[in-house]
Amino acid sequence: MKLYSALLGLAALALAGTGWAQQPIVIKFSHVVANDTPKGKGAEYFKKVAEERTKGKVKVEVYANSTLYKDKEEMEALQLGAVQMLAPSLAKFGPLGVPQFEVFDLPYIFDSYAELHKVTQGAVGQSLLAKLEPKGIKGLAYWDNGFKIMSANKPLRKPEDFKGLKLRIQSSKVLDAQMRALGGNPQVMAFSEVYQALQTGVVDGTENPPSNLYTQKMHEVQKHVTLSDHGYLGYAVITNKKFWEGLPADIRATLEGAMKDATKYANDIAKQENEAALEAVRKSGKSQIASLTADEKKAWKKALVSVHKSQESRIGKDVIESIYKETGFDPNKL
Repeated sequence: MKLYSALLGLAALALAGTGWAQQPIVIKFSHVVANDTPKGKGAEYFKKVAEERTKGKVKVEVYANSTLYKDKEEMEALQLGAVQMLAPSLAKFGPLGVPQFEVFDLPYIFDSYAELHKVTQGAVGQSLLAKLEPKGIKGLAYWDNGFKIMSANKPLRKPEDFKGLKLRIQSSKVLDAQMRALGGNPQVMAFSEVYQALQTGVVDGTENPPSNLYTQKMHEVQKHVTLSDHGYLGYAVITNKKFWEGLPADIRATLEGAMKDATKYANDIAKQENEAALEAVRKSGKSQIASLTADEKKAWKKALVSVHKSQESRIGKDVIESIYKETGFDPNKL
């Protein structure tokens, strides 16, 4: 009887072991924006493709809108292995100790998506991702959001219009220098707190691509929007290096393919999503939208390109010049 019980116990353990082996690999993918933004849709697309192609061996759980972690918490959670995948904005890597990424924050360093993609899809972009590995982070891809526009409760047409305004920024020394170059007072704040801060007057204005402005309803508490396209907001899709390298080789290869396709999808929709969001802001009638004339834009560029020089010691002159080389930008020609 005892032997029979022991055999039953061993059989139960064996079955449990088999069941455990069949458990899917869970990837918790956390981000801070809404599901109906380019990043939100990209994450959902990756989930769909990854689960289909691994035939259920991988389960991707997407946590949008800071439901799992806020801006400040998510990077630490990734490094600790509490979450497996993030898509933070590129500005987040400066505070992590990789300030070279803040080159993407430099105002007017990219004039078009074509110029941008020469960098993010080329050798310069890959060399930057490699700098994350000593931090226990593996960079998988760059995802676009788009070019940023300014908003406030007063018209912003000239650099002097910013004087004295409290302006929300991400934690980035470059963005801090950018707002100061315009005469504003930068305020670092988590993305999830911005709407309320604008509504209550804790800050006067901010910068965002149109899709973020619209989906977070910031246009409802900002009377004026300026189509400045002064800076780029993009993301790096990252994973915990130890987790990624510990995956079975076939699963990892399949996920790399899924990420490649999700990246193309996310970047393809980013531009159209921003155009649609801008049209929705226009139709709402809550914000007055202003385009800059050629002369006005030139004045903005002249005021802001000084930031490139002032941040050389932080970002690295070599990194800035490697991007100039890719895009053909010459700050001396302004």
